[in-house]
Amino acid sequence: MIGRIAGRIDYRAEDHVLIDVRGVGYLVFCSERTLQALPEVGEHAAVYTDLLVREDVLQLFGFTTLVEKEWHRLLMSVQGVGAKASLAILGALGPDGVGRAIALGDWNSVKAAKGIGPKTAQRVVNELKDKAPQVMAMGTGPARAPARTAPDGDEVIEAPVAVTPAGGNPSAQAEALSALANLGYAPGDAAGAVAQAAGEAPEADTPALIRAALRLLAPKG
Repeated sequence: MIGRIAGRIDYRAEDHVLIDVRGVGYLVFCSERTLQALPEVGEHAAVYTDLLVREDVLQLFGFTTLVEKEWHRLLMSVQGVGAKASLAILGALGPDGVGRAIALGDWNSVKAAKGIGPKTAQRVVNELKDKAPQVMAMGTGPARAPARTAPDGDEVIEAPVAVTPAGGNPSAQAEALSALANLGYAPGDAAGAVAQAAGEAPEADTPALIRAALRLLAPKG
Protein backbone atom coordinates (compact mmCIF):
# COMPACT_ATOMS: atom_id res chain seq x y z
CA MET A 1 0.00 0.00 0.00
CA ILE A 2 1.28 3.45 -0.94
CA GLY A 3 0.31 5.68 1.98
CA ARG A 4 2.25 8.85 1.28
CA ILE A 5 4.14 10.43 -1.62
CA ALA A 6 6.64 13.26 -1.49
CA GLY A 7 8.40 14.74 -4.50
CA ARG A 8 8.38 17.38 -7.24
CA ILE A 9 5.23 18.26 -9.12
CA ASP A 10 6.00 17.73 -12.83
CA TYR A 11 2.63 18.76 -14.21
CA ARG A 12 -0.93 19.57 -13.18
CA ALA A 13 -4.21 18.65 -14.86
CA GLU A 14 -7.85 19.36 -14.01
CA ASP A 15 -8.19 16.40 -11.68
CA HIS A 16 -4.67 15.14 -10.98
CA VAL A 17 -1.00 15.93 -10.66
CA LEU A 18 2.13 14.03 -11.65
CA ILE A 19 4.59 13.82 -8.75
CA ASP A 20 8.16 12.81 -9.52
CA VAL A 21 9.67 10.74 -6.71
CA ARG A 22 13.35 10.12 -7.45
CA GLY A 23 12.73 9.59 -11.14
CA VAL A 24 9.44 7.70 -10.86
CA GLY A 25 6.30 9.64 -11.78
CA TYR A 26 3.07 8.99 -9.87
CA LEU A 27 -0.32 10.16 -11.15
CA VAL A 28 -2.28 11.32 -8.11
CA PHE A 29 -5.96 12.25 -8.40
CA CYS A 30 -7.18 14.94 -6.01
CA SER A 31 -10.27 16.95 -5.18
CA GLU A 32 -10.54 20.45 -6.62
CA ARG A 33 -9.93 21.93 -3.18
CA THR A 34 -6.76 19.90 -2.69
CA LEU A 35 -5.45 20.73 -6.15
CA GLN A 36 -5.86 24.44 -5.42
CA ALA A 37 -3.80 24.04 -2.25
CA LEU A 38 -0.89 22.22 -3.89
CA PRO A 39 2.15 24.22 -5.06
CA GLU A 40 3.01 25.01 -8.66
CA VAL A 41 4.81 22.84 -11.20
CA GLY A 42 8.46 22.41 -10.28
CA GLU A 43 7.87 22.80 -6.56
CA HIS A 44 7.95 20.06 -3.94
CA ALA A 45 4.81 18.66 -2.28
CA ALA A 46 3.73 15.80 -0.06
CA VAL A 47 0.34 14.11 -0.01
CA TYR A 48 -1.20 11.21 1.85
CA THR A 49 -2.48 8.66 -0.64
CA ASP A 50 -5.06 5.94 -1.00
CA LEU A 51 -4.59 3.25 -3.65
CA LEU A 52 -7.69 2.02 -5.47
CA VAL A 53 -7.17 -1.49 -6.84
CA ARG A 54 -9.57 -2.93 -9.35
CA GLU A 55 -9.33 -5.66 -11.96
CA ASP A 56 -8.65 -3.18 -14.75
CA VAL A 57 -7.20 -0.14 -12.97
CA LEU A 58 -4.79 1.08 -10.30
CA GLN A 59 -5.39 4.68 -9.20
CA LEU A 60 -3.80 6.83 -6.51
CA PHE A 61 -5.81 9.51 -4.73
CA GLY A 62 -4.07 12.28 -2.82
CA PHE A 63 -5.00 14.22 0.32
CA THR A 64 -3.32 16.95 2.32
CA THR A 65 -4.43 15.57 5.71
CA LEU A 66 -5.18 12.18 7.19
CA VAL A 67 -8.66 13.43 8.07
CA GLU A 68 -9.41 14.08 4.40
CA LYS A 69 -8.07 10.64 3.51
CA GLU A 70 -10.25 8.98 6.17
CA TRP A 71 -13.35 10.76 4.92
CA HIS A 72 -12.56 9.56 1.40
CA ARG A 73 -12.34 5.99 2.68
CA LEU A 74 -15.63 6.28 4.55
CA LEU A 75 -17.47 8.05 1.74
CA MET A 76 -16.48 5.29 -0.67
CA SER A 77 -17.95 2.72 1.73
CA VAL A 78 -21.42 4.18 1.06
CA GLN A 79 -23.38 2.49 -1.69
CA GLY A 80 -23.42 4.61 -4.82
CA VAL A 81 -20.39 6.71 -3.85
CA GLY A 82 -17.30 5.98 -5.91
CA ALA A 83 -13.95 7.73 -5.95
CA LYS A 84 -15.15 10.51 -8.27
CA ALA A 85 -18.20 11.24 -6.12
CA SER A 86 -16.12 11.19 -2.94
CA LEU A 87 -13.68 13.73 -4.36
CA ALA A 88 -16.61 15.88 -5.50
CA ILE A 89 -18.02 15.94 -1.97
CA LEU A 90 -14.64 16.68 -0.41
CA GLY A 91 -13.96 19.33 -3.03
CA ALA A 92 -17.26 21.07 -2.37
CA LEU A 93 -17.27 20.91 1.43
CA GLY A 94 -13.73 20.12 2.58
CA PRO A 95 -13.15 17.46 5.25
CA ASP A 96 -14.35 19.70 8.08
CA GLY A 97 -17.48 20.64 6.15
CA VAL A 98 -18.23 16.96 5.46
CA GLY A 99 -17.97 16.22 9.18
CA ARG A 100 -20.29 19.08 10.11
CA ALA A 101 -22.85 18.19 7.45
CA ILE A 102 -23.00 14.56 8.52
CA ALA A 103 -23.05 15.35 12.24
CA LEU A 104 -25.94 17.78 11.71
CA GLY A 105 -27.80 15.51 9.29
CA ASP A 106 -27.51 18.23 6.66
CA TRP A 107 -27.81 16.15 3.50
CA ASN A 108 -28.64 19.23 1.44
CA SER A 109 -25.03 20.38 1.86
CA VAL A 110 -23.81 17.00 0.65
CA LYS A 111 -26.22 17.20 -2.29
CA ALA A 112 -24.59 20.46 -3.37
CA ALA A 113 -21.55 18.50 -4.59
CA LYS A 114 -21.45 17.92 -8.34
CA GLY A 115 -23.11 14.67 -9.40
CA ILE A 116 -24.60 13.87 -5.97
CA GLY A 117 -28.36 13.33 -5.92
CA PRO A 118 -30.68 13.61 -2.91
CA LYS A 119 -30.93 9.86 -2.29
CA THR A 120 -27.16 9.43 -2.29
CA ALA A 121 -26.74 12.47 -0.04
CA GLN A 122 -29.25 11.10 2.46
CA ARG A 123 -27.53 7.73 2.37
CA VAL A 124 -24.18 9.35 3.13
CA VAL A 125 -25.58 11.15 6.17
CA ASN A 126 -27.51 8.16 7.50
CA GLU A 127 -24.71 5.62 7.08
CA LEU A 128 -21.86 7.76 8.38
CA LYS A 129 -23.47 9.74 11.22
CA ASP A 130 -22.20 7.31 13.87
CA LYS A 131 -18.68 7.43 12.44
CA ALA A 132 -18.43 11.21 12.14
CA PRO A 133 -17.34 11.94 15.74
CA GLN A 134 -14.31 9.66 15.54
CA VAL A 135 -13.10 11.23 12.30
CA MET A 136 -13.82 14.78 13.48
CA ALA A 137 -11.65 14.13 16.54
CA MET A 138 -8.65 13.03 14.48
CA GLY A 139 -5.57 15.20 14.19
CA THR A 140 -5.57 17.68 11.34
CA GLY A 141 -1.85 18.06 10.66
CA PRO A 142 -0.89 18.41 6.99
CA ALA A 143 1.46 16.19 5.08
CA ARG A 144 4.95 17.66 5.01
CA ALA A 145 6.88 18.24 1.82
CA PRO A 146 10.22 16.44 1.50
CA ALA A 147 13.58 17.86 2.42
CA ARG A 148 15.78 18.95 -0.46
CA THR A 149 19.32 20.24 -0.75
CA ALA A 150 20.13 23.87 -1.42
CA PRO A 151 22.99 24.88 -3.74
CA ASP A 152 25.25 25.51 -0.75
CA GLY A 153 24.67 21.99 0.52
CA ASP A 154 22.37 22.90 3.40
CA GLU A 155 19.18 20.92 3.79
CA VAL A 156 15.99 22.84 3.05
CA ILE A 157 12.67 21.74 4.48
CA GLU A 158 9.71 22.82 2.39
CA ALA A 159 6.75 24.39 4.15
CA PRO A 160 3.81 22.07 4.87
CA VAL A 161 1.22 21.78 2.13
CA ALA A 162 -2.19 22.27 3.67
CA VAL A 163 -5.65 23.42 2.78
CA THR A 164 -6.54 26.63 4.55
CA PRO A 165 -10.05 26.20 5.91
CA ALA A 166 -12.63 28.74 4.86
CA GLY A 167 -13.47 29.09 8.55
CA GLY A 168 -13.45 27.22 11.78
CA ASN A 169 -10.95 25.84 14.25
CA PRO A 170 -10.56 22.09 13.61
CA SER A 171 -8.28 21.43 16.58
CA ALA A 172 -10.69 23.16 18.96
CA GLN A 173 -13.57 21.12 17.56
CA ALA A 174 -11.63 17.89 18.06
CA GLU A 175 -10.77 18.86 21.64
CA ALA A 176 -14.36 19.82 22.37
CA LEU A 177 -15.57 16.47 21.03
CA SER A 178 -13.10 14.65 23.26
CA ALA A 179 -14.20 16.65 26.30
CA LEU A 180 -17.88 15.95 25.70
CA ALA A 181 -17.15 12.25 25.24
CA ASN A 182 -15.35 12.25 28.60
CA LEU A 183 -18.45 13.83 30.12
CA GLY A 184 -20.47 10.86 28.92
CA TYR A 185 -22.35 12.34 25.99
CA ALA A 186 -23.16 10.01 23.10
CA PRO A 187 -20.76 10.50 20.17
CA GLY A 188 -23.51 11.42 17.72
CA ASP A 189 -25.09 13.97 20.07
CA ALA A 190 -21.70 15.48 20.89
CA ALA A 191 -20.70 15.76 17.23
CA GLY A 192 -23.98 17.44 16.30
CA ALA A 193 -23.69 19.96 19.12
CA VAL A 194 -20.05 20.80 18.38
CA ALA A 195 -20.77 21.12 14.66
CA GLN A 196 -23.68 23.50 15.33
CA ALA A 197 -21.66 25.52 17.82
CA ALA A 198 -18.74 25.77 15.40
CA GLY A 199 -21.08 26.86 12.62
CA GLU A 200 -22.43 29.69 14.78
CA ALA A 201 -18.98 30.76 16.00
CA PRO A 202 -16.34 29.51 13.52
CA GLU A 203 -13.33 31.01 15.33
CA ALA A 204 -14.34 29.93 18.85
CA ASP A 205 -11.64 28.34 20.98
CA THR A 206 -12.03 25.03 22.81
CA PRO A 207 -13.61 26.32 26.06
CA ALA A 208 -16.10 28.46 24.13
CA LEU A 209 -17.08 25.53 21.92
CA ILE A 210 -17.56 23.28 24.94
CA ARG A 211 -19.77 25.84 26.67
CA ALA A 212 -21.85 26.41 23.55
CA ALA A 213 -22.21 22.68 22.90
CA LEU A 214 -23.26 22.05 26.50
CA ARG A 215 -25.98 24.70 26.17
CA LEU A 216 -27.23 22.94 23.02
CA LEU A 217 -27.18 19.56 24.78
CA ALA A 218 -28.95 20.82 27.91
CA PRO A 219 -32.48 19.50 28.39
CA LYS A 220 -35.05 21.86 26.98
CA GLY A 221 -37.94 23.13 29.02
